[in-house]
Amino acid sequence: MRSLVIIAVVAAGAALFAAQEIFIPLALGLLFTAAFRPVVRWSGEARVPAPVTATVVVLGCLGALGVGGFFLSRPLKTWMRQAPQTLSAARGKLEKLRRPIKQVSQAVQKAQEQVTGEQKPPQQKGQSTAPATTGAGIPPFVGRVFATTAGILGTLLQTVVILFLALATGDLFNRKLALLMPRPATGTSEQAVEEAEAVVRRYLVVTALINLGQGVIVAGVMWLIGLPTPPLWGLLTFICEFLPYIGALFMVIALTVTGLATFDSIGHVLLAPAAYIIISTIQNNAVSPFAYGSGLKLNPLVVLLSVLVGWFLWGVAGAFVAVPALAAVRVIAERLDRNSRLAAVLSE
Repeated sequence: MRSLVIIAVVAAGAALFAAQEIFIPLALGLLFTAAFRPVVRWSGEARVPAPVTATVVVLGCLGALGVGGFFLSRPLKTWMRQAPQTLSAARGKLEKLRRPIKQVSQAVQKAQEQVTGEQKPPQQKGQSTAPATTGAGIPPFVGRVFATTAGILGTLLQTVVILFLALATGDLFNRKLALLMPRPATGTSEQAVEEAEAVVRRYLVVTALINLGQGVIVAGVMWLIGLPTPPLWGLLTFICEFLPYIGALFMVIALTVTGLATFDSIGHVLLAPAAYIIISTIQNNAVSPFAYGSGLKLNPLVVLLSVLVGWFLWGVAGAFVAVPALAAVRVIAERLDRNSRLAAVLSE
C-alpha cells in the first residue's frame, strides 16, 4: 500500500512538472477566484448577473496592475539602468573583502607545496580568471528576465481567462468539485469545499494586508538609511513576502548587494538587510499569528517543504500557491475524517 502511495505521489509530481503550462494558470486562476467569490455572491444578491460582475472584477484587477506599474515604472527603470554599475561596484567591494582571505589561502597553499614538494603549474600568460561578462556589461540574469517576459504574459492571460470563467459561472466549479469528493464525516461536500475556499481567501487577504504594511515600513526604513529607490523596495517586499522563506532570502541578498554598491563601511552595508530581518521577524512572530488565527496554523516544517517542492515544480508560481493549497488540503482532510492523519501532520 505504501509503495502504491509513493508511486502515485511521484507520478502526480511528474505530471504537474511536465504540464506546468496548463496547471500553473489553472491553480492561479482558482486561487484568485476564491479571493473574489464573495463579490460575485454579493452582486448576485443585488440581482447583478455573474458575468457582469466577473467582467468588472477582471477589468479592475488589470487596471490596478496598470496603475501600479505606471507609478513604479520610474524607480524600476532607474534600478534597471543602474543595475550593471551596482553589480560592478558590489563585486569590486567584495573583492576587497576577499583579498585578506585570498592572501591567507595563498600562504597556506605555498606552505603546503613546500612540505609536499608539489608545485602548482604557473598560469599561462594572457589567461584571465575574471568571470565572463556580456559585451555590453549587462548581467546575464537581465537577459534571462527579458527572455521569460513572453511566458509570463502568456500565463497572465490564461489566468485572467480562467478567473473570468470561474467567476462568471458562479458556484458551478464548487458544486462539480463537491460531486467528486467522498461524503465528509461532518456536513456536506459543498460545505467542505466552501470552507476550504474561505481559508484560502482569508490567507490571501490577510497576507496582502500584512505585506502592504510591511512594504510601507520597509520603504520608510530604506529611505532613512539612504538606500536608492525606496518605493521599489517597498514593492519588492509586498511581492516577495507572498513567497515564504524564499522571498525573505531574496530580499536580504538584494539589499546586501545594493548596500555594498551604495555604502562604504561594513556597518552601513549590513544595516539594510539587518533592518529587513528585524522587521520580518517581528511580523512573523507578533503580527501573523494574531492576524491569521487558528484556521491557518500549519506545521512550519511542512510549509517549508511544500514551498521548496512548489518552487522546484513551478518556480515562483509554485511557491506562491503552496501555502494556500496546503491550508485547503488540511481543511478538506479534516472534514473527510475527524481523525485524519494527514490533517494532523499538516497542523501546527
